[in-house]
Amino acid sequence: MALELRQQLKLAQQLIMTPQLQMAIKLLQLSRLELLDTIQQELEENPALEEDVPEVATEDQPVESSETAPADSPATKEVTIEEKMNDDIDWSCYIDEYNSTGRVHFETEARSTPNFESFVARKESLREHLLWQLLMTSPAEHEEKIGSIIAGNLSAEGYLDVSIEDIADMSGEITEKVEQVLSLMQTFDPVGVCARNISECLLIQANHFNLDSTIVTDIIKNHLNHLENKNYKAITKALKISLDDVIMSVEIIKSLDPKPGQLFIDEEPHYITPDIYVYKFEDDFIIILNDDGLPKLRVNNFYKNAIKNSKLIPENAKAYVQDKMRSATWLIRSIHQRQKTIYKVMESILKFQRDFFEKGISYLKPMVLKDVADDIEMHESTISRVTTNKYVHTPRGIFELKYFFNSSIRRVHGGTVASASVQDKIKQIIENEDPKKPYSDDRISKLLKNHNINIARRTVSKYREIMKVLPSSKRKQF
Repeated sequence: MALELRQQLKLAQQLIMTPQLQMAIKLLQLSRLELLDTIQQELEENPALEEDVPEVATEDQPVESSETAPADSPATKEVTIEEKMNDDIDWSCYIDEYNSTGRVHFETEARSTPNFESFVARKESLREHLLWQLLMTSPAEHEEKIGSIIAGNLSAEGYLDVSIEDIADMSGEITEKVEQVLSLMQTFDPVGVCARNISECLLIQANHFNLDSTIVTDIIKNHLNHLENKNYKAITKALKISLDDVIMSVEIIKSLDPKPGQLFIDEEPHYITPDIYVYKFEDDFIIILNDDGLPKLRVNNFYKNAIKNSKLIPENAKAYVQDKMRSATWLIRSIHQRQKTIYKVMESILKFQRDFFEKGISYLKPMVLKDVADDIEMHESTISRVTTNKYVHTPRGIFELKYFFNSSIRRVHGGTVASASVQDKIKQIIENEDPKKPYSDDRISKLLKNHNINIARRTVSKYREIMKVLPSSKRKQF
């Protein structure tokens, strides 16, 4: 078999991911905060890119001199500063102050000083709060070491995440000493902290409020599972007490805090900044892109002129400048393309979901990405990138753009309804139910059929879990 080389001419089409296309796709799927970080990073790394800051007249600008002043302007009088000494100065205090070794202040009225809390940059953590209380007890060295390990192994809710044996191994002490320090720290503030489980947490709080050896502690120790399922009859039968006593004890248990350490969670809330605003003006809606905080970019004029006069620039420097200018230009164009695409997608969503913007969530229509993609003649993947982590402010509230894309539910008498509208309807039914006789999932399914919505019981259960609503057995109130 002979081997030979041949040349063949072949024509084919393929998609080439140019750097400009890659940057446009990357910026399209970024959220607003991520876009700001990307722009700031590019401003720091790319010398050819700069922020277009509008020029504002300042006080440092030269003013017209008297020689160029209009002839009809009135003559100005020379301003002189006259200083006079007050006759009521206490010169003895003045001399004593400047002859003293340190600065002396003579104040006749009290001045309010700012509070120390004004200078605290962060909240006190749970660990710091517990160690401060431990140090107030003047502990021994080994007790302070054990306490530090315990405080460092607490969950955000204030529970101990490791066993006594593990703490003993880490500290090199016996388990009895660890138990002693743990018992001491369980008396600290907040009440119920350093517990190993929810039962111990509630018992610590019950003992703190002098409820030891009562029905409350009996329920916490032996019938916590019945309490979770609101099976009060089983508790009544086991403890041989009346239902009223059980309900009264349950109300006390409800007042206890199952997550005592949650007050010390130092998490700053992250507020959503909408990318788009939709306002109603007369009988129409107006779409406005939120450009607040987004810097206006431009290519540095110095580098533009340097490229024009490139004869005196070395080749390596010329290539570097051209690369940076090309990158800056691509970034500016990609940002403009991103904003333009978001606007077009929002415009299409508004066209399909106009009833929602006018009347509310009950009028939300079923819609998929393909509907918008066909409308604005773009690919579904592009629509998916645009609607991810982008938010719109509407007369009905702030929503993620993906919220408007949901599956359809068949109606009893024909037609479809959006799944989000069905969830809202289920929420309304549960809010208006009798707390003593809450609706089961099967009952909710039948009630929805009366509203021309045909879904099964398991679908109701799925939507209820999505909305984090408890089942009827746990919603029941006495």
